[in-house]
Amino acid sequence: MKTKDLVVLAGVIGIIMMMILPIPTWLLDVLLIVNISLAMIILLIAMNTKEALEFSIFPAMLLITTLFRLALNISTTKLILGQGDAGSVVATFGSWIAGGQIAIGFVVFLILVVVQFIVITKGSERVAEVGARFTLDAMPGKQMSIDADLNAGLINEHQARERRSKIEREADFYGAMDGASKFVKGDAIASIIILLINLIGGFIIGMTVHGMPFAEALSTYSVLTIGDGLVSQIPALLISTAAGLIVTRASSEGNLADDITAQLFSYPKLLYIVAGVITLLGIFTPIHFLTTFPLAILLVFAARKMQSNLDLKVVEAEQQQEEQQIEEVRSPESVINLLQIDPIEFEFGYGLIPLADTQQGGDLLDRIIMIRRQCALELGLVVPVIRIRDNIQLKPNEYVIKIKGNVVGGGELLLNHYLAMSPGFDDDSITGIETLEPAFGLPALWIDELTKERAELSGYTVVDPPSVVATHLTELIKKHCHELLGRQETRALIDNLRENYPVLVDDLIPSVLAVGDIQKVFVKLLREKISIRDMVTIFETLADYGTYTKDPDVLTEYVRQALSRQITQQFTSQGETLRVITVGPNLEKKIAESVQQSEQGSYLALDPVSTQSMYQKMNEQVNRLLQMGQQPIVLTSPAIRMYLRQVIERTMQDIPVLSYSELEPNVEIQSVGVVNL
Repeated sequence: MKTKDLVVLAGVIGIIMMMILPIPTWLLDVLLIVNISLAMIILLIAMNTKEALEFSIFPAMLLITTLFRLALNISTTKLILGQGDAGSVVATFGSWIAGGQIAIGFVVFLILVVVQFIVITKGSERVAEVGARFTLDAMPGKQMSIDADLNAGLINEHQARERRSKIEREADFYGAMDGASKFVKGDAIASIIILLINLIGGFIIGMTVHGMPFAEALSTYSVLTIGDGLVSQIPALLISTAAGLIVTRASSEGNLADDITAQLFSYPKLLYIVAGVITLLGIFTPIHFLTTFPLAILLVFAARKMQSNLDLKVVEAEQQQEEQQIEEVRSPESVINLLQIDPIEFEFGYGLIPLADTQQGGDLLDRIIMIRRQCALELGLVVPVIRIRDNIQLKPNEYVIKIKGNVVGGGELLLNHYLAMSPGFDDDSITGIETLEPAFGLPALWIDELTKERAELSGYTVVDPPSVVATHLTELIKKHCHELLGRQETRALIDNLRENYPVLVDDLIPSVLAVGDIQKVFVKLLREKISIRDMVTIFETLADYGTYTKDPDVLTEYVRQALSRQITQQFTSQGETLRVITVGPNLEKKIAESVQQSEQGSYLALDPVSTQSMYQKMNEQVNRLLQMGQQPIVLTSPAIRMYLRQVIERTMQDIPVLSYSELEPNVEIQSVGVVNL
């Protein structure tokens, strides 16, 4: 055994022997001083701990100190009753604290007992009991949280074991404190009993055995009894206070002094209020002004000092943050941050800052929120957060829109003007700055406020600059939405579907298709502006046909046919005739014969002459419908739809290509043009 182990064992055995063997008065004086010193050490340690587990030995220390205190009480009782003298420490406490008056000593002793027994010990016991109960109730949730962090890779196995051990030690500590509080309660009761024994027994022994007169016996044993009670109750009060501090301390980054100064003195303005109230008490009440005025001055001085310290901390925090940012820029690791690309960016010149500044009436942020909601409803896609920033490299009224760091659109705005688009015929009285509408490239005019009403009466479509930007941004997002959907975003959509349709998702992923396969189908649908909001139908179709083929092009065609009602409603209104450009039999046959098979799937190998001829005739039919103000739609057979789309999307990306299987049977179709070879 180590030396420290032998010392602890000898100390505990010595405490037991004190209750049996007589102790000389000089040794008792030393032990009483040791008791007071030990109690002060325990109190100071309790005040400087950051959390209860830093002083986890406290329940055992509470038992040992209580036993030590009772052993001292027994030793002093034997000396008081046997010799009428318990040493200088007991005599000093009895005469000095009591002030020569026995009644005052008794009152002080009783007050200490009441404070320790009823106030501190009772409260500490209740707090320990509630803390133990809450700790035990919270253990399953804390264990699950640790397991979740471990599975997510946020902590390693060693850290998980440390956290589990800490939770167990917390439960054991509060349970032990709940039981150890009973020792303090019993010690207070024993102190009262020992007080009565010393007083009554000493008075009787002094008169009968030692032959003391009544007054001398009463004075001698009263002083000794009070001194014994006080010299034991003061350390008991210190340790009870330490117990209360331990069980009421919440975990923090500092000790008790740090928490008090940081939290209690964090509001200097409140000290001014207190100083004002104290000053008014001295002025309008019988309390003398000289009593309250110095305290009010002290509070004002403290408030000013606290405010200056807070201001200094704010300045230091700002400087530290600036230095940290500078160091981050200088550090080699900061280059990694430059590799991050925002999915969507909206940059503008300084002249367009009022668009995004809410204090200047800008509502661009609100419009972007509505754009994201609109895209979610129309396309079934969660548009990423749009990064908005000003760019001094742009012209004052210029803006650009970027997708993954690349510019996909832009334009210039005049904030104090309106964009007027002609209804098809020009009114010479409507004058303005000629421009192009950025979303659709239509000719338009920037007009002022005075011309706005006249332009609206003439049939012009008049919109304000924020609406121009919102429309342009919406169209670009719809056009490039397929670029915003990666595997990570697809996984988020799948997880959302899994909450309501877990069987469907588990039946498809990963046994039939991988997340990447589903992402490819989604991208092909979004490229042709087909909404993926009806994910249940899409997943049902993929689950049905995914066992036969993994070709994303073929799977997309099956999904489009399953979404026939949605596609029909997208391109036709109720009872409306669908006017389309059909593909002639010669062209269909030519395309079908030009399909080649490979290991990666099928592809179209159409000869250049036929391709050029098809482009020319398709372009003629499309331009003819555009001049008539109609939306060009190409209709073909299901077998060649995807191949025809692959050919014409290079030059006519916005022209929808539909198959007969994608339209509802009740739709009336009218061919307004034929493309043939």
